[in-house]
Parts: sequence; structure tokens; C-alpha cells
Amino acid sequence: MKPLLELSNVAASYGASQALFDVSLAVGQGEVVALMGRNGMGKTTTVKVICRMLLHKSGDITFDDNDIGGLPSHKAARLGIGLVPEGRRCFANLSVYENLIAAARAGEWDFERVCVLFPRLKERRTQLAVSLSGGEQQMLAIGRALMTNPRLLILDEATEGLAPVIRQEIWAAVLQLKRDTGLAILAIDKSLKELGQVADKAVILEKGRSVWSGPFAAMSSEQTDRYLGV
Repeated sequence: MKPLLELSNVAASYGASQALFDVSLAVGQGEVVALMGRNGMGKTTTVKVICRMLLHKSGDITFDDNDIGGLPSHKAARLGIGLVPEGRRCFANLSVYENLIAAARAGEWDFERVCVLFPRLKERRTQLAVSLSGGEQQMLAIGRALMTNPRLLILDEATEGLAPVIRQEIWAAVLQLKRDTGLAILAIDKSLKELGQVADKAVILEKGRSVWSGPFAAMSSEQTDRYLGV
């Protein structure tokens, strides 16, 4: 089966500073892939390239057999790429409901279904996003992405800075998405234990290059120490 998303030998730069040199990865329909690496190794840059927020210099990027390398970000989103960005980036002065419908597209995911996944959002429907806790804002950011009815959901540090109990709620929701939907998920996170509960495969980046990929369970302690240790 062909992957839904595939990057082959992708390179990208911020002006004169090259950030990605050779990144390759693939995410299949219904598959959860962990994108891993130490800070500054190119994970968020890779996400920006996938979402077409950063142009790449070379390599191939395909989504559902479409070459998306020349697309602007809004057209890539319309193909079915949903992003939960690092730092949440909710619309502070809009209500929970207004945040959720801001970029909504017709499909299975609507306000009621998002509220089944995250009941707190229904309770806080009329509250401004700025008044929510960090965990609630993260739920809102995930719900907002789901309401675009994506085929690929990208989670960029979705549990960073959250209390342990809230982290577990977020991971439980990701596991539910994996079990109950056909969503492909690309997840960036630092927790090997929690990623191991949901991820099918992993790709490790080191200095802007893909240095290891394979089944998540096949990652050895030597590899994690070499590429993920402090």
C-alpha cells in the first residue's frame, strides 16, 4: 500500500542557513508515526515543509499521490493536512466554539463529535480561549484541526508543558483517534514511553537528516541513547 504522505531526500533552508539536508519519511493511512530527535534537529522545520509554510530546496513531497511541493499552505490544508502547531496558537479573543468553527470543513468531525472526544470543550463553549488552562487550550487546538476533517493530523509537541494528568488525557485521545478513525497521524514528542503506546513507526532526525526509521518497537536503547539522549 502506498503511503498517504511521503518525503524523499528533502532539503530546506531559512535564507542562507540550511536546516534540512536529507529527510525521508512516510506515513500510511491509519498509521501513527513518531518524528523524533533532539531539539534543533529539524522536526518542526520538517512539519513546516509538509504544511508548505516553508519552501524546500530539493527532494520530493507527495500527499495522496499528489506532488504538493509547489502548493501554497492553504491548498495543502484543503487536501487534508491538519496541523496542531507547537504552542497551541488558539485565537485568544474568540470563544471555544468560534475557534472550532473558524476553519471547519464539512465532514464527520463537527462540534458535537469533537466534544465527545473532549467533553470540557462543550462545558466551556462560550468561554474565550485566553481564559482556558493550557491543557484545555491544547484540546481546543486538536479539536480545531480535527474540524478541518483532515486525512493526516500532525501533532507538534502536543503535550509539552502540560501537567501529567492532562498529558494522559491528550494521549488517551490520540489512542482513541488511532483505534476509531482512519486518520494518519505524525506526532512529535519527547516522551518515549507515551509515544510507544500509540506509535507504529518512528523516524529519527539528526542535524537535518533522517538517520533511523522503522517499527517503533524495534528502536534499541543504543539508538535512543545516541540520537535522543541529552
